[in-house]
Amino acid sequence: MQIAFYAPLKSPDHPVPSGDRLMGRLLIAALSARGHGVTVASTLRAFARTPEVLREGQSAAEDEIARLIRLYEQQGTPDLWFTYHPYYKAPDRIGPAIASRFAIPYVTAEASYSARRDRDEWRGAQAQVRDSIAQAALNLCITERDRVGLVDHVPGACVARLFPFIEAAGFLARAPAPQPGHMVAVAMMRAGDKMDSFRFLAEALGQLRREDWRLTVVGGGPLEAEVRALFAAYGSRVTFAGEQTPERVAEILSSAALYAWPGCGEAYGLAYLEAAAVGAPAVAQAIAGVPEVVIPQRTGLLTPAGSIDAYAQALDRLLGDDVLRMRLGAGARAFVTDERQLHHAAERLDRLLLPLVAPSCSRTS
Repeated sequence: MQIAFYAPLKSPDHPVPSGDRLMGRLLIAALSARGHGVTVASTLRAFARTPEVLREGQSAAEDEIARLIRLYEQQGTPDLWFTYHPYYKAPDRIGPAIASRFAIPYVTAEASYSARRDRDEWRGAQAQVRDSIAQAALNLCITERDRVGLVDHVPGACVARLFPFIEAAGFLARAPAPQPGHMVAVAMMRAGDKMDSFRFLAEALGQLRREDWRLTVVGGGPLEAEVRALFAAYGSRVTFAGEQTPERVAEILSSAALYAWPGCGEAYGLAYLEAAAVGAPAVAQAIAGVPEVVIPQRTGLLTPAGSIDAYAQALDRLLGDDVLRMRLGAGARAFVTDERQLHHAAERLDRLLLPLVAPSCSRTS
């Protein structure tokens, strides 16, 4: 297939790293791994913090549609349009029009629908998202929460699951070498859910009964000074490693006794899978999409959402129970090896997408 790829929230070519950019790149890699030609159709960013700004971007979207129509009329059309992560602040205002114009299948991945936005100033954007979901030949849902949201609020939407995955080879190549008491967290230092998790973790550390712990924080961002201030009371126990290459991240994670990240509001969190691949079990909250990547009593421990006490107790428990920690670490590594590698996603995508383009190529899903 020749696939036109578009990510209205953040292009895979965007200079600022994030989980969204990483998943976009992973989807392209998974599609390409099966021999399909994938082209980023547009780098136009649709994200807007207010409905007014979103409306102002409509003319730019119309210009992109016109440009792509001219391009495809001259060079030939793609077989399929693939949009990653449309939602009310970043609706896809290009793909549905192109797919209709050239009669090609329209597919979304990680589309999300927030019903409460139907009644506020975002309702116009919500309507665009709802229409694109309804038009899609297939909506790939990376979390069960998103799947339920689409089914409940967009009657007749065609949906299928695609589980979170990573390019695991570089992580699996590292032998686990956990250091006693060593915890690692990997995250961007920015406002919102990430900062909430840093606050949560900093407070939980103050409740630990154990004294033999240390934490390495990997990542950077605009709120680095604020994050450092949160952990200042712990002195040299907390080390800030800054932004690192994937190879260095794998090396740091392989030295962790456990991966400590509360996961406030996480869509799912690919870093949990990266930690699992090097045998570092996670301690996280049972919140948002985290249970998609941390399987309780198999790859880590999940605690009740919002309970700092329960989170601190789980950290203490795992730091002090080598048998449990080793069992969960082995289970985490096996989980990624057997279920969550890029080639698993590539095979799943092939089974789901090929029938949309050529029904005779249908495979068992």
